[in-house]
Amino acid sequence: MNSCYLPDIQAKEPKIQIQLNRVGVTNVKKLITLFDNNESISLYPTFDLFVDLPSSRKGANLSRNIEALDRIIEIYKDNNNYKLDHLCNNIAIQLLNSHEYAKTSEVNMKCEYVINQKSPSSNIKNQKFIDLFFTSIAEKKYNSIETTNIIGVKVIGMTACPCAQSMILDYSKKYLLNLGIDESIISNIIKNIPMATHNQRGQGIISIKIKNEKYNIDIKSLVKVIENSMSSNIYEILKRADEKIVVENAHKNPKFVEDCVRTMAENIVTAFPNLPDDAIISIKQINEESIHKHNAYAEIIDSFGSIKSKI
Repeated sequence: MNSCYLPDIQAKEPKIQIQLNRVGVTNVKKLITLFDNNESISLYPTFDLFVDLPSSRKGANLSRNIEALDRIIEIYKDNNNYKLDHLCNNIAIQLLNSHEYAKTSEVNMKCEYVINQKSPSSNIKNQKFIDLFFTSIAEKKYNSIETTNIIGVKVIGMTACPCAQSMILDYSKKYLLNLGIDESIISNIIKNIPMATHNQRGQGIISIKIKNEKYNIDIKSLVKVIENSMSSNIYEILKRADEKIVVENAHKNPKFVEDCVRTMAENIVTAFPNLPDDAIISIKQINEESIHKHNAYAEIIDSFGSIKSKI
């Protein structure tokens, strides 16, 4: 017997022959640097990497998952022809090429993405951290590989409650009328002076599911869709003049959790008019209530074509 022979235990037949949907590795952390739209980006993402396993195999060759991941990351390095939102797609294809016995593969990626912004009045530079998540599923179909890709973004902002504000506005009108102030003056006051209400820190979440690699979702544009759908953006550093602007803008733009979701739907149609009609759009808003212990939640899941027809 050849002393150098190393048996492939994974390739043997298992005692219980049942096909497994997903076998792989989770929580794989990598430091990657890549170019996206000619901008150098450093990320520290976490990956989950899976393939299916036929009933005839005892196990999968899990080292191939890490090798496939490293191979694609190396290709992306210093190459501005590759897009961030295509990274998982290419890893999923590489996984299938590495596991000849697999018919499907799945790659999940989560990371934080930094966007530079300035405070609204003092122009102080801020770093804003955005949560990104990607999923790519590849499937062998005859002599080709078909992929389904999901790109998602979660952005934190703030909302001002319209209901409480309406009650304060009504009280203010009656109070000013009782003082004998003319209604036209009161209307001018109400129009220009923000009325009090309670605020929430809001989480806007959008994911877009598209078949195959025929897409290019600009992450910063997707972030803007969410930011512009709440009462106000938020910042890490605010001087007094900045704080005045943020609070004033928020109270002049009150929104229910439902308003945020509907506004995101409208904004995504405007920002990404060329998305395919069969793309599946998931939009969520979670508001952390300030006068309740619970959170407020709203969601829509629909095709892009259907959303577009309703706007």
